Amino acid sequence: MNFIQADLRDTKVKVKQLRRSGFVPCVVYGARLEESLSVQISSSMAKLLRKTKRVGSLVDIQVEGKILHTLIKELNYDSIKNEIVHISFQILEKGRKANSIADIVLLNKDKAQGILEQIQMQVPHAAEPEFLLDTVAVDLEGCPVGTVITVGDIPEFQSENIELQIDPNSIVFRIRETVLIDNGTSGPPESQE
Repeated sequence: MNFIQADLRDTKVKVKQLRRSGFVPCVVYGARLEESLSVQISSSMAKLLRKTKRVGSLVDIQVEGKILHTLIKELNYDSIKNEIVHISFQILEKGRKANSIADIVLLNKDKAQGILEQIQMQVPHAAEPEFLLDTVAVDLEGCPVGTVITVGDIPEFQSENIELQIDPNSIVFRIRETVLIDNGTSGPPESQE
């Protein structure tokens, strides 16, 4: 889902009433707008958006016949009510960097030969719209025990078009040796008196 339809929101209508009517309040903001746009999208579209995209994903929004190229900056979800509360979108401009985050997805976790520890789940970065990263996948197949991968080791983050907002030496994941734990069947050592 790379495209959604939104309508301008009547700010006189209370947010609770809007949600009961099957809509999610959203805001679209950016440097090229004189003021932020209060918009609404259907709850079903918001659920599909949450299912297929994430914070940091690019999405085109059509509002009043105009298509806005945006980045999902924030998606507030109420897990108790099982509903999306609010979504914030930032308008992107060609030639102008935007701050975002890229989710790190580890593939073939079951093939890791030791204990896998993922330390970094997301990598904050800045880039022009066409270079923003949404998700970066790292394949664990063939990674031996003792493997340590840092942000700077991942090829996507080595691009001159990406400005990392985290230390490139930050550890993304490591694979440690499996440690056998004594289950206590041998009992405590006997005291010598």
